[in-house]
Amino acid sequence: MGAEEREGARERRANGASALRRGGAGERHPERRRVRLDLPRVPRRTFFPEYDPEAFGRMSEKIARFLGTGRFIVWMTVAIILWIGWNVTVPGHLRFDNYPFIFLTLALSLQASYAAPLILLAQNRQDNRDRVTHEQDRKQNERSIADTEYLTREIAALRLGLGEVATRDWIRSELEDLLRELELRQMIDAESDERDR
Repeated sequence: MGAEEREGARERRANGASALRRGGAGERHPERRRVRLDLPRVPRRTFFPEYDPEAFGRMSEKIARFLGTGRFIVWMTVAIILWIGWNVTVPGHLRFDNYPFIFLTLALSLQASYAAPLILLAQNRQDNRDRVTHEQDRKQNERSIADTEYLTREIAALRLGLGEVATRDWIRSELEDLLRELELRQMIDAESDERDR
């Protein structure tokens, strides 16, 4: 063993790495880098454009909201009337879309082909929000039902406990009974005293 090999082996032992990992001389495998788990991966480059799905979803909702307003219908109607009016009334060399209005049909088809998926995307996002809201409402209702059942049990326990507690009316009736008993005894004692005399 040469001095260089001994130095390399000593270094590998000190670092705790095997020859396969370090890529020593005469080894078949090239040097491999350790993957660090405490660092995020570097994003890979893709050929497709990247976009923020949330921003795209918000934009689609704004478009869908606008497409569902009367303002959009009015503007669309005005644009179509102007389009048709221009292409019918102006001289032939200024017309850009003659009578069958093929370009207008193409523009409306293109608008509809983009509007439908945007509206569906907005509806899907609204469905997701509704699902979360319904789940939260369901959990709140479950908590309310559990609280109501707990309070019902507590009230029942209080009623049972109050059945054994002396109430003001019960004490009054007991005192009145005792008073009558005392009066009756006094009358009996007074009569017996009179007889004894």
